[in-house]
Amino acid sequence: MIVKVKEGLLLKEIAGQWVLVPSANAALEMNNIITLSSSAAMLWKELEKGVDSLEHLANALLGEYEIDYRTALRDCEEFATQLKDNGMLE
Repeated sequence: MIVKVKEGLLLKEIAGQWVLVPSANAALEMNNIITLSSSAAMLWKELEKGVDSLEHLANALLGEYEIDYRTALRDCEEFATQLKDNGMLE
């Protein structure tokens, strides 16, 4: 699965919480703020760098957390599904 985030969503750390906020242009389509866990924020940063496959995202998780590949891939699939369900993917 190819994962590409919509433009106009900005990852910010506010009061120790990672949040996605829409830029001025994106605010017309999306008017809420999404809170992310630290692992989800790390995955978002990977997507911002151009990583676009679940396999690459899973490998990024493996580099940060002591989990097996299957668990990492499943977590990435769930993350991508949540992004898609919230209209954050192209």
